[in-house]
Amino acid sequence: MEKIVQTAGRDALGAFAPDFAHFNDDVLFGENWNNRDIDHKTRCIITVVALMSSGVTDSSLRFHLENAKKAGVTRAEIAAIVTHTAFYVGWPKGWAVFNMAKEVWAEDAAPADGKAAHANQMLFPIGAPNDAFAQYFVGQSYLAPVSTDQVGIFNVTFEPGCRNNWHIHHADKGGGQILICVAGRGYYQEWGKPAVEMQPGDCVNIPVGVKHWHGAAPDSWFSHLAVEVPGENGSNEWLDPVTDEQYHSL
Repeated sequence: MEKIVQTAGRDALGAFAPDFAHFNDDVLFGENWNNRDIDHKTRCIITVVALMSSGVTDSSLRFHLENAKKAGVTRAEIAAIVTHTAFYVGWPKGWAVFNMAKEVWAEDAAPADGKAAHANQMLFPIGAPNDAFAQYFVGQSYLAPVSTDQVGIFNVTFEPGCRNNWHIHHADKGGGQILICVAGRGYYQEWGKPAVEMQPGDCVNIPVGVKHWHGAAPDSWFSHLAVEVPGENGSNEWLDPVTDEQYHSL
């Protein structure tokens, strides 16, 4: 993450209250906000909750809501955060924050609209909810068979934030899988290696025996063709889910 630099204190109060400006720009934002003991997104969420708890609903709250959005907090996440906090600090405070949050996240499409817009970006259908494998996914996924003869090819679609569990493809001979991104933006990651971002046209070859996962970015739908490489006695070994900590550290 880039270093946070703040000049608002000096811009507004540099001549009138230089000490306050110094503490605001150099200590609060210069040192505290650049501390790496907690990630930037978490710090943004904590700040929004703290302001909401204090009843602060002025321009500073809007600034930190916008900051949270830039840090990757989705519309669904901020709605859940404000709802949860309202139970503890007061329902009117929740209403006040929601009125502002709706404006900050106004341009984000509703989930149904987002799904339709994503479908319009690709030639392949999204398909039906992937209920048969739902236990191996965090979030909603969809499955559309493209070919089940000779070589199995399936279009797999992930809603924003959805990803499958760590898993391994096995086969006595041959086997493995090929992923080809056809729409949206997502990630592929092998155990012990950095995640690889996938955009339309990107292709990943997955050999047998490699522990990995793949799924959507937090702010984007994601679809890829999954090509099943023919093999003898092929099987999938499903492992633990990708934790929120692992996912949001990408």
